[in-house]
Amino acid sequence: MRQLIMIALWAMMLMLCVELWQENRGLRENIHALEQGITIYRTKADRSAASVEALTLTLNDFKRRHTEDCETIRSMEIRLRRMNSYAKSATTTTLRDTVILRDTIVIRDSARYANHATPWTTLNALLRGDTLHFEVITHDTLHQVIHRVPRRLWFIPYGTKAIRQEVTCSNPNTRLIYTEYIELK
Repeated sequence: MRQLIMIALWAMMLMLCVELWQENRGLRENIHALEQGITIYRTKADRSAASVEALTLTLNDFKRRHTEDCETIRSMEIRLRRMNSYAKSATTTTLRDTVILRDTIVIRDSARYANHATPWTTLNALLRGDTLHFEVITHDTLHQVIHRVPRRLWFIPYGTKAIRQEVTCSNPNTRLIYTEYIELK
C-alpha cells in the first residue's frame, strides 16, 4: 500500500516537473522572440517587408496584456475562446510628387503652403509659380484574427466547421481588397 502511495506521489511530482519545464521553455521562447524584435527590410522587388518571431500566449495572458485588441476582436463579433491566432500590422504610405501646372492662372510672386492633418492622413503642399509640390502620408493598423467556426446542431455549437480569417483596419478611409490565409499542416 505504501509503495502505491509513493509511486503515485512520484508520478505527481514528475508530472508537475514536466509541466513546469514546458512553461519555462515557453517563457524562454517568448523572451527570445521579444529580444529579436522586428526586422523591417526591402525585398528584391523593392517592396517593404517585416519579419517578427511569433509569441505564444495563453488566452488569459492575451486578455490581460492586450485589452484593446480584445475589444477589437469582440467588435468583430468573434468569441475570444474560438481564436487560434492574432496578428496586428501598422502601415504608413507616403506619396511625394511634383506637378507642373500649365495653362492656369498662377500668382508668380509668392509661394503658397497648405497643410492638413487627421489621425490617419497628413497632406503637405507647396505651390510656387507654376509648380505644385505635395506629400500625402497615410497611416493604418491592420488587425487579423484567425478563429474557429463551430458546427451547429439545433443551435448547439460543437466541433469545428471551418477556420476563418477576419481582418479589419483602423483607418476609415482604407478599403480592404484582398486577404488570404493558408494553414500548413
